Amino acid sequence: MAATEHPMHALADFLPEGSFDQVLHYIHRYKVHLTVTRARKTVLGDYRHATHGKNHRISINGNLNKYEFLITLLHELAHLLTFEQFSNRVDPHGKEWKHIYGTLLADFVRLKLFPPDIEAALRTSIMNPAATANGEIDLLLVLRRYNPNQKNGFQPLESLPTGTIFQTENGRIFQKGEKRRKRYMCLEIKTGHLYTFSPISEVKALESGK
Repeated sequence: MAATEHPMHALADFLPEGSFDQVLHYIHRYKVHLTVTRARKTVLGDYRHATHGKNHRISINGNLNKYEFLITLLHELAHLLTFEQFSNRVDPHGKEWKHIYGTLLADFVRLKLFPPDIEAALRTSIMNPAATANGEIDLLLVLRRYNPNQKNGFQPLESLPTGTIFQTENGRIFQKGEKRRKRYMCLEIKTGHLYTFSPISEVKALESGK
């Protein structure tokens, strides 16, 4: 899906019911140039601050479900609000950003836009927001339940027992190993090489672990 400049009314199609007006308030107030773009493997969204006569720019992956789209947009809006208050004088994901992001999440949770399981995960996030959407594994695992196009037979690596043989989307076969910090060490069966995987990687189990 190529990057698309969406008229504001079309933005409602990407958002949970009841959130459009509140989102539009921020976009108009801060003159945000919002782009809905193709799926990107390394980022869900991106923010670039206003400079040289250009408005604030935010891009969000258009393949996200409505709840993940909104939460990613709030993540990027928090960067905008942090820049408005502190310019470049603070860390991108420092305490100032965490406070602003947590406040935004709390404001939208109060609107009762989210299913109970997402709301519960968000309340945990509000206490200490992660620097990336992928950093909050429990929240993201809940959000992925609402993906409209579930891949047949695929599930998050986190849900498989240690030792499980699994296949990735590109057909490579691995065995799940132990977790090292935030990622799993996995052995590629064909080469014997070790690779790290995110807990939310979508894989297909071929043989259960012991």
